[in-house]
Amino acid sequence: MSNEVKTPEEQDVNELFRIRADKLTRLKENGNDPFTKTKYNVDAYNADIAANCEGGYEGKTVSIAGRIMSWRDMGKANFIDVTDASGKIQVYVRRDEIGDDAFADFKTWDIGDIVGVSGEVFRTKRGEVSVKAQSIILLSKSLRPLPEKYHGLKDVELRYRQRYVDLMVNPDVKKTFAARSNIIKAVRSYLDSLGYMEVETPVLHQIAGGAAARPFITHHNALNIELYLRIALELYLKRLIVGGFDKVYELGRVFRNEGIDLHHNPEFTLLELYCAYADYEAMMDLTEDMFRYVAKIVCGEDCKTVFEGVEYDLSKPFTRISMTDAVLRDSGVDFTQIKDLDEARAVAKQHGIEYEQRHLKGDILNLFFEKYCEEKLIQPTFVTGHPVDISPLAKRSPSNPEYTERFELFIGGHEYANAFSELNDPIDQRERFVHQALLKSQGDDEACDIDEDYLNALEYGMPPTGGLGIGIDRMVMLLTGSSSIRDVLLFPTMKPLDND
Repeated sequence: MSNEVKTPEEQDVNELFRIRADKLTRLKENGNDPFTKTKYNVDAYNADIAANCEGGYEGKTVSIAGRIMSWRDMGKANFIDVTDASGKIQVYVRRDEIGDDAFADFKTWDIGDIVGVSGEVFRTKRGEVSVKAQSIILLSKSLRPLPEKYHGLKDVELRYRQRYVDLMVNPDVKKTFAARSNIIKAVRSYLDSLGYMEVETPVLHQIAGGAAARPFITHHNALNIELYLRIALELYLKRLIVGGFDKVYELGRVFRNEGIDLHHNPEFTLLELYCAYADYEAMMDLTEDMFRYVAKIVCGEDCKTVFEGVEYDLSKPFTRISMTDAVLRDSGVDFTQIKDLDEARAVAKQHGIEYEQRHLKGDILNLFFEKYCEEKLIQPTFVTGHPVDISPLAKRSPSNPEYTERFELFIGGHEYANAFSELNDPIDQRERFVHQALLKSQGDDEACDIDEDYLNALEYGMPPTGGLGIGIDRMVMLLTGSSSIRDVLLFPTMKPLDND
């Protein structure tokens, strides 16, 4: 019988596929093609039945549907576990209850098949909530055997490539993506409650701007022009601030033609928001409050989560430190006392910092920060006061024009958010775009081009504005304790399989 077939570890998977394909052929020949079924009326879900057995389901006849995940054959009576989107429930199938012919058909089915069950909810002698089948129907045939019951799908690469199987056999994976959905809902709820309006802006850009990143390039045949998949949402959203909207945000995919590792995927989900008449300090307060709000919904009232072996209590105030103070603390170098580029280069050589000829004093400060500070920023920390040289879209600090009103949020040594008081001086912005274009001509693939239309918008006048960007995938990693960004992306980018 089907439930006595050996596991894939004991029998070649291709042979199991052939056996199941033969069963399907016989079903079709007998007029029982399962793929002709177009609907099944489901009136209850497994998790609700299990949670509310005594509260209304016990003794009630329900119709459920799902995938057979396990099978215990006891002769004239069988127990199968059926899993739907909400969870698993046991189904008790007796020959005397469903009839000889139906039972004979049932015994030819396989683990992995999708079935519809109508029956009465009851508790077994062991107290397990179950459904006693009064009728059971095959809705779809599984031709491939599921991974072996007790070991599941463990090959990490295979889990990412075949997420559909991963979701079937690893319940915790499904929980992670349910949590991701709740996190995004919470972010939207938080911003909506503050009066922000959600908008959509183009994915295809004529100019790659708004971030320091290498873009993906495509070609539009009808217009005969090159277009870029967006690397950020920023410049279009700020056009809306110019146009008169005071609070806008967008949650959307962005694309960066860069490497893949535990914290980077070529396409990822970014939140960007902009608020007129606000500055970077207001964005800092909003960021901390939003992380706390979302954590409370996803992790519980204590706002605690464990990520990469470290416990984070997001209810506590986030640390705030300037980039120069962080570098002084961790490297002993005080960049506030470094007068010019020659001095910065000299101290970089003393500390083994490799810089390029195009790098300015602010770039070298950032190189020091990356080497000495980033990995030490474990608990949530706002790093402020980035140099103008690495912040082409941020407003200068009135007290020290070499630096900007900008912050980045670091948790566990990784960046989670980037924000600043937006540069709204069109003259200054043009000069910085020109410098970026120069860097690009010198081989910097991450430098941006001059966006004349954006400059045109600024020339109409943009109010003082605070802007913020948050990597949603990293937020999900933090709040679900996932060690890789691939664990929180349903279908991460993968290297093609070598079929040669």
